[in-house]
Amino acid sequence: MKIYSKARYALAGFVIIVLIFLLIPIPDQLFDHPYATVLVSKDGGLLGARIADDGQWRFPPVDSLPENYIKCLLQFEDRHFYKHPGINLFSIARAVRQNIKAKRIVSGGSTITMQIARMAMGNKPRTISQKLIEVWLALRIELKYSKDEILSLYANNAPFGGNVVGISAAAWRYYGRSPFHLSWAEVANLAVLPNAPGLAFPGKNDHRLLAKRNRVLSELENDGIIDNTTHRLSSAEPLPNKPKQLPVIAPHLLDRCIKEGLAQTTIISTIDHKMQISVNELVNAYHLIYKFKQIHNAAAIIADIESGEGLAYVGNVTTDSPVNHGQHVDIINSRRSPGSLLKPILYALTIDKGLITPNQLLPDIPVYYQGFTPQNFDKQFKGAVQANLALRSSLNVPFVSLLKDYGYEKFHYDLTHLGLESLDKPASHYGLSLILGGGEVKLWEMAGLYAGMVRNLQSFNRNKGVKRYKANDFRQLSYVKPKEDPRVMRIAESRISASATWHMLKAMQELRRPDAESNWRRFSNSKSIAWKTGTSYGHKDAWAIGLNSNYVVGVWLGNADGEGRPDLTGVSAAAPLMFRIFEGLDGDAVFQMPVADMTMINICKQSGSRASKICPDTKLIPIAKGASSTATCKHHQIIHLDKTNKYMVNSKCYPIQKMKEKPWFVLPPTQAWYYKKFNANYTEPPEYLRECIPQANETMEMIYPKKFTKVFVPIEIDGQQGKVVFEAAHRNQDTKVFWFLDDRYVGETRQIHQMGLFPSAGRHQLSLVDDKGRELSVVFEAINDRKL
Repeated sequence: MKIYSKARYALAGFVIIVLIFLLIPIPDQLFDHPYATVLVSKDGGLLGARIADDGQWRFPPVDSLPENYIKCLLQFEDRHFYKHPGINLFSIARAVRQNIKAKRIVSGGSTITMQIARMAMGNKPRTISQKLIEVWLALRIELKYSKDEILSLYANNAPFGGNVVGISAAAWRYYGRSPFHLSWAEVANLAVLPNAPGLAFPGKNDHRLLAKRNRVLSELENDGIIDNTTHRLSSAEPLPNKPKQLPVIAPHLLDRCIKEGLAQTTIISTIDHKMQISVNELVNAYHLIYKFKQIHNAAAIIADIESGEGLAYVGNVTTDSPVNHGQHVDIINSRRSPGSLLKPILYALTIDKGLITPNQLLPDIPVYYQGFTPQNFDKQFKGAVQANLALRSSLNVPFVSLLKDYGYEKFHYDLTHLGLESLDKPASHYGLSLILGGGEVKLWEMAGLYAGMVRNLQSFNRNKGVKRYKANDFRQLSYVKPKEDPRVMRIAESRISASATWHMLKAMQELRRPDAESNWRRFSNSKSIAWKTGTSYGHKDAWAIGLNSNYVVGVWLGNADGEGRPDLTGVSAAAPLMFRIFEGLDGDAVFQMPVADMTMINICKQSGSRASKICPDTKLIPIAKGASSTATCKHHQIIHLDKTNKYMVNSKCYPIQKMKEKPWFVLPPTQAWYYKKFNANYTEPPEYLRECIPQANETMEMIYPKKFTKVFVPIEIDGQQGKVVFEAAHRNQDTKVFWFLDDRYVGETRQIHQMGLFPSAGRHQLSLVDDKGRELSVVFEAINDRKL
């Protein structure tokens, strides 16, 4: 009976112990340490890393381990790892004998699982009670995790000397390579390092470390895991020196990843390792040139058009200069004024909506829009210029006029729905200046927008004209995988047709290259590129965007603090770097015409508009279907001549039956005034017979001011009232024009009709009378500082 009671108590005690063993939970996460943030290229190359918050180089955990490392680790630490349940009683018994014999703790008999338990509990001092707790935790770990998971737990959290934790960090810090690219000698060295990382690691007690490593290699040969040749060659390999500096190849992208919620992870980027290094070298080389011009920052991006993946991301120069010039600023993801980079987009949109044809004349004359007075870069006006030529020459005034016709509100809507999310203020905040860089955008967004347009064109052609838009046709670029990550992708809601994009690219291919690149066609290996530059107001930003059939390249030069420099223009500063980058890329700017989205129309050769019935000289061209409904030519007019064909007449002064009709290319007076300076073949209509002279508005036009304009009168430095320059245009440049201010004669002009006047504050009437008696008047209000 007593024996039965004792057995019952023993059984109850055993059950209690088992219940305690099973019911006391272990942490869901054994290791709750902060991790470093690691950025790798798509081909596995390390682009950079940021140390963990506790100052340890502890890379995020990896799921798989190199096979040769596993063999070395088990050979050195735990040969029976796959046979025991977390503890090895024979090893513990051997350790007890060794410790009794040495009269101190010289061996713990710990398995790999027990070492994990010890590390998870903070490497507390070795005592019997602590060892029992480690045994319990090791058994529980074996119940919860598979053997492969246990190996990963050990390899990811083992100390490797100094502030290096985990095999991944150790491989990069000691060998500058991934653990999967290490030799037998190198993985053997990493297998023995955690055994006593404080006593022996590279650079400290190398002889002890070398002996341990070579012992492992010998045992591997004895067990037939490696052959004798591998053993001898591996044993001859030297130990690494002190830890290496980790690569700093894409620091700005790494910073961006951290800011966008990817800290303490291993980020598998879309970056091409070799391409990134190459572009880094080019950007830094150009920086050495431009820093002497006080231009201290540069950025460049390359993206694959088809996938939208960023292949190179150089957010700024990387130098060892102790002077801070804002090199830490990620320009690719910063808002900057794009200058003229939006002109091709407006060009494509207005073709798509049937507002213009590529050859259509746009006005290039002085304009004044509520205090906004755009100027061309060369300060000249050409009167009227073809839309495609205006784009190639990057003329400001024609595109401001085009935006006025299209509507800046509509343009702003289109841009934001095409991915330019930085334009987050109301359209009225930007106004017409939007087309000249009045709104700030990101290089990342601009590259994505242009890449999306080309991708859409290629998709259209691939599908033989069937509009099967893929969801990613207009998405922004991505820099990490998977591409479905919501932090790196936005889907655009609006579309630009394939045909309008083709017209845009065709014009961009015909841009004149910088002087250093002007003879590019002479070289057989030179490649065609569709490209555009931009220069912001005040020469603060220089941009260049280039495209071929495979890649988009975006470049920016300037100063991160916004300081302008006179030598800073898109053509002279950014474009040369862009072309150098393209030299290392394959592909040409071969953009197939989207025939299914095109039609043929007759256009007037002189005006470029859709030909009217009276256009005498026309040509048939392929054009986007959207542009086939543009207005017909308004510049060709039927004029009536007398029987001698020398004078124009009208029905009020000449018999209708004697009139001769003739179509004539006629521009408005102001456009004609500037146009004929650059077009010697332009012929004004003949003079009217004296009896038939029309109203002045058919022959004269006020350039400045327009009716009811408020004219600002400057105050000079001496406090005196300054002069305001008024300007008019006359069809006949030899005509004399007499000027009157408030009916008071103030002077006369011939050829160049400009007059400097000193109007007092208030309302005035300016009247012009030519030598034929034709009169033109405008009313304006003069305002000066004193009135303000």
